[in-house]
Amino acid sequence: MDKTTAMEIIKNESLENYCFFCEDINKEEAVVITENDIEWIVFTNDERGTKISEKVYKEESKALMDFIERLRGGRALRQYINGKRGVD
Repeated sequence: MDKTTAMEIIKNESLENYCFFCEDINKEEAVVITENDIEWIVFTNDERGTKISEKVYKEESKALMDFIERLRGGRALRQYINGKRGVD
């Protein structure tokens, strides 16, 4: 996977709550992907913008796949929570 493909998936699937190689890596409740000179880093921020579940990759494609999977998981969780609220 490359950055263009990842952005197409994000757009086509209406994924949200992310920071895609942006500067605001402390965004609350967001999935973040960033890079430095030698590696790609994917992590999730909690409701306070605190970094949790960080994973470091040597290959961009693997980092992008993890990033997309986390976004999809977040969407599924939000849909589940919203569905539960509608049951009452």
